[in-house]
Amino acid sequence: MRITFLVLLTPIVGALAAFSGTGQSQRPSATAPAASSATQATARIVSAAQALVASLDDAGRTKVQFPFEGPQKTRWSNLPSGIFERQGLRLADLTPPQRTAVTNLLTAALSRDGYRKVTEIMKGDEVLRTGQGARGGGGGGSGRAGGCGRGGPAFGEDEYYLAFLGTPSATTPWMLQFGGHHLAINLTMAGSQASMTPSLPAAQPATYTIEGREIRPLGKENDKAFALINALDAPLQKQAILPYRVSDLVLGPGQDGRVIQPEGLRASALPPAQQTMLLEIIREWAGIVTDAFAEPRMAEIRANLPQTHFAWSGPTTNGSVAYFRIQGPTLVIEYAPQNSVDHIHTIYRDPTNDYGAKIVAK
Repeated sequence: MRITFLVLLTPIVGALAAFSGTGQSQRPSATAPAASSATQATARIVSAAQALVASLDDAGRTKVQFPFEGPQKTRWSNLPSGIFERQGLRLADLTPPQRTAVTNLLTAALSRDGYRKVTEIMKGDEVLRTGQGARGGGGGGSGRAGGCGRGGPAFGEDEYYLAFLGTPSATTPWMLQFGGHHLAINLTMAGSQASMTPSLPAAQPATYTIEGREIRPLGKENDKAFALINALDAPLQKQAILPYRVSDLVLGPGQDGRVIQPEGLRASALPPAQQTMLLEIIREWAGIVTDAFAEPRMAEIRANLPQTHFAWSGPTTNGSVAYFRIQGPTLVIEYAPQNSVDHIHTIYRDPTNDYGAKIVAK
């Protein structure tokens, strides 16, 4: 079934087609100094942000710009417009060149696979709006186009918002926010350092079809986790599976600063091959951001792997509704189907560095 998407997809698809056919993030050379690579990444993101600002009129600049410290920092949600009121630049209100500038900014800030994931989440929301191409109908075709406060929830690619907290800078701290229904990206940068926590990549529908091609924005997360739980022998699997049911995010929106105790299987008990499997699951979240920031983050997580726990709730057969959590000293990931494998919430946090707390304090 052919589905026609809104104008944002033209620059997005064009940029995506320029990437390699694998769709995998290309990791930086080990010979490239990490700090230099990160500094260059920051400069590219700042340049793209400044180009977007230059394309806006005064009203647009006012909409996109917020103080670095203020209520906008925690103004994110998985809920759609009309239920949750977002502020910032709404994609529907931008001209085609301005939307291209947003695309350029996202491709600078995200890895190849992260960019794919974000755009597929957005395409899924368009499918949800139209009710076409989704497994099981995608949750309905009554989603309304239009902005907040016009009579109920609004779905679709137009309903995503961009904001800058602080002035985009290669040296001083600032934050890039981008999100809408089932998506919240919070990227804080301070020179060569960055934090993309807390962020919420989610999906509804979790599986949909465009022109005969099946799309699963969070399919790798699901499949890799089921592969790991089924790679465990019976004693290890017993340690990983929680004795109670978890059906939603514990540390989702509105839960900043909440502390929970690690549960489940300690990664130090895993054989090396299964430790690698766990790290590859983690990369699905940590690798959303551009590689220059993702690789130092993965090195930090790898160093803390012996103190990291993997917990599971639900059946272990792929295709079942099952929750999992990965928790370490600087990491919390949760994956929570909403009573359906076609409606997924996830959260990615660093309890030591949400909103760049650690890097901003330096």
